[in-house]
Amino acid sequence: MVDQAIRIGGLFSDTGVTAAAEGSTLRGAQFAIAQINAAGGVAGRPLELITRNPDSTPALYALHIESLIRDEQLRFFFGCYTSATRKAALPVVERYDALLMYPVYYEGFEYSPNIIYTGATPNHNALPLGSYMLDHFGNRVLMIGSEYVYPYETNRLMSDLLYERGGTKLGEYYLPLKNARPEDFAKLMAKARELKPSFIFSTVVGETMAHLYQAYADAGFDPAVMPIASLTTSETDIQQMGVHLGAGHISAATYFQSVDSPLNHQTIAQYRDMFGQHQVTDRCWEASYFQVHLLAQAILRAGSTDVEAVLHAMGGLQFEAPQGRVQIDAHNHHTYLFSRIGRANADGQFDILYESQSALKPDPYAIAPNFNDWTSPAGSRP
Repeated sequence: MVDQAIRIGGLFSDTGVTAAAEGSTLRGAQFAIAQINAAGGVAGRPLELITRNPDSTPALYALHIESLIRDEQLRFFFGCYTSATRKAALPVVERYDALLMYPVYYEGFEYSPNIIYTGATPNHNALPLGSYMLDHFGNRVLMIGSEYVYPYETNRLMSDLLYERGGTKLGEYYLPLKNARPEDFAKLMAKARELKPSFIFSTVVGETMAHLYQAYADAGFDPAVMPIASLTTSETDIQQMGVHLGAGHISAATYFQSVDSPLNHQTIAQYRDMFGQHQVTDRCWEASYFQVHLLAQAILRAGSTDVEAVLHAMGGLQFEAPQGRVQIDAHNHHTYLFSRIGRANADGQFDILYESQSALKPDPYAIAPNFNDWTSPAGSRP
């Protein structure tokens, strides 16, 4: 390939509280780029990823994007992790008419003409998980989250669902994202022992997630009776904190590594050949992977790297991803995705309990949650 590379910015932290998760999303993007370039690039042009380390600090994402736009003349970006980081980057990409591909599940209630959201919206994960837990474990809920926008907004939606179902919220507690201590979580487990919730609804993110699961184990609770139900705990998090801490707890995601399809098995094998047999995949890795392929398709369809032309070409694009066929919704810049609920096992993977029959239309404003398209291996619905 002799033509000029298509240069793309990557905002992936390798330090800070979300470094492990962002490392996974970086490898997903690198893997997709390697595949595309090995197949001849985009109309003969290779993709080149130029990365910056924002140190899991929201203001640095904005600074790095602006620097890459002004100093490197980049217009396409992958990355950001927490909603705080995305919200810091949003006004910058809009000001410079750039495009950010955001691969992480989030709280919804946002639209930007300059962002494509490839992670789950609440109808893909939060509402199905809440419904499943209320049906199978009971309606006395203790909520524990990290102190930033995603946990606040997700717990607001969960509270609405809980009250509609006649449930009781036993408490809603937030601990600092960066420096919550093990003893802080131990105090909340003492509160759980006193209140006896049906389950703990967790939106704890990053390194401090391990403190929650360790405090739970130290308290002697049984996940078969009163599990942690999490929207944020992935295979990468379990690998980081130890599989013994995650086993038995429940999570919701658009993708689990355990998805049993030939394409997923093949993709994982190729990924491990490139990055090592010890690597696990997870929901944000998978979104980061397929969004690179979608961007390449859009550039090819547009016949241009003009941002407006690429965004126009992006609408309605589909891709056979490891989770199944996904599609960009042309009307709201979000993505049709599958919904799944899984229980962590002793191998650090998830046994899938329920999954949607097809990709569900994104509903970022939680207008009309619909559970009628669900099935399980046994054929029942949550």
